[in-house]
Amino acid sequence: MADPKGFLTTPKQNAERRPVDVRLRDWNEVYVERSLLPIISKQAGRCMDCGIPFCHNGCPLGNLIPEWNDLAWRDEWTGASERLHATNNFPEFTGRLCPAPCESACVLGINQDPVTIKNVEVTIIDKAWENGDVTPQIPERLSGKTVAVVGSGPAGLAAAQQLTRAGHTVVVYERADRIGGLLRYGIPEFKMEKRHVNRRVEQMRAEGTRFRTGVHVGEDITGQQLRERFDAVVVAAGATTARDLPVPGRDLRGIHQAMEYLPLSNKVQEGDFVESPISAAGKHVVVIGGGDTGADCVGTAHRQGAASVTQLEIMPRPSDERPEHQPWPTMPMTYKVTSAHEETTYLARVRGQGESGQGPSSPKAGEEGRVYAVNTTHFTGDEDGRVQKLHLVEVEFKDGRFQPVEGTERTIPAQLVTLAMGFTGTDVKNGLVEQLGVELDARGNIARDGRFATNSEGVFVCGDAGRGQSLIVWAIAEGRSAAAAVDAYLAGSTALPAPIRPTDRPLTV
Repeated sequence: MADPKGFLTTPKQNAERRPVDVRLRDWNEVYVERSLLPIISKQAGRCMDCGIPFCHNGCPLGNLIPEWNDLAWRDEWTGASERLHATNNFPEFTGRLCPAPCESACVLGINQDPVTIKNVEVTIIDKAWENGDVTPQIPERLSGKTVAVVGSGPAGLAAAQQLTRAGHTVVVYERADRIGGLLRYGIPEFKMEKRHVNRRVEQMRAEGTRFRTGVHVGEDITGQQLRERFDAVVVAAGATTARDLPVPGRDLRGIHQAMEYLPLSNKVQEGDFVESPISAAGKHVVVIGGGDTGADCVGTAHRQGAASVTQLEIMPRPSDERPEHQPWPTMPMTYKVTSAHEETTYLARVRGQGESGQGPSSPKAGEEGRVYAVNTTHFTGDEDGRVQKLHLVEVEFKDGRFQPVEGTERTIPAQLVTLAMGFTGTDVKNGLVEQLGVELDARGNIARDGRFATNSEGVFVCGDAGRGQSLIVWAIAEGRSAAAAVDAYLAGSTALPAPIRPTDRPLTV
């Protein structure tokens, strides 16, 4: 194990964020450069080597957490990187973006602060890139088999890299102009700088993976053509059908889906625009949806110079402590303050607006600009058809649904509204589902069996397209597992690891 007394003598120390007034002036990652290796090594030493590492159960990838914690504590960074890559193709992505269910499952977390697994992970991989330990793994020979991967998000990239390393010729199709999917255009630069995506793509190119951008599968190339040209097809197109808000005034200008708003700011950072065509500059912004995507909209609006930002959530405020009905080692729904919410509080205090960010005229505006247990009833706008106000009401959960609380109606200024309420399934409008002949399940996802195979011969699905909206670790785990299934389909057997074990359960629709 690492330090035998580390969990007793070393207190938890979280990753340090850059000062708010500094980071709001740029789009760089909010965390301080992870160069304080003695601190990270000591944090890794808090790992108890508990005998039954429930952190493995918390992580869908099955990351060998106690092993690389021990190596990091001993400053054996190359060995730590090898153990990290044994289960995870892209630890620099998960180390920055994953909500860390492994930490929720940490045995130390039963009665103390858990090990800072995520921070140790990202330090190991950053150190590995710095030391030149991450190199292309070129297959010794080619199989002669070809695979098309539709979508270049984390699931598609993981599947493509594994299949390339197995010797298959893999082509990744991406409808956007750059590779990365949500990693590229859904995650703001301040959460993960795109240089991390770029260097992984270059590694994959060196290994032999081919990339085709600007190709809308279903339109530019049909599903039938893919099946004719390739021995297998992996659909990793994500769950891109956004949940909408059908209330009066929805058609007013200035109301956008989060994935209409966020990609444009990333394109500014790529140099495509001088400024975003949808900008929060000088506007009162309302973000509807309390999840990570909503927080991304909040942080983006701050950097664009919003006059105020308020985030609405229909659910009540989570508790500070683990709820009784979400016992260890499950991942609890607890109250968290993201970097974006920290920025809302700072800006409100600087402007003398109070915590809400919209002044004392907006009662019950909540901590860090968040308003809980409310529902939007309608929008109103000006004579030019642009949104100006959002009308809401407090709600309570009764008789199996959210019901309005009488007498709690009020309005807040809203000159830009972003909808960040999640996704309902894969995009079927482009004809790909019909062209491939695959079936959908009851939730609108592409149906598959326990081996990630659809009802259509040679067509597989992984990630959000088959699972529904989920975590990045699940996407990578599904990509790796689907790759093993495809390799077995093409070669008769496989040596590729499959963190999600294949089963014999039938296809369910």
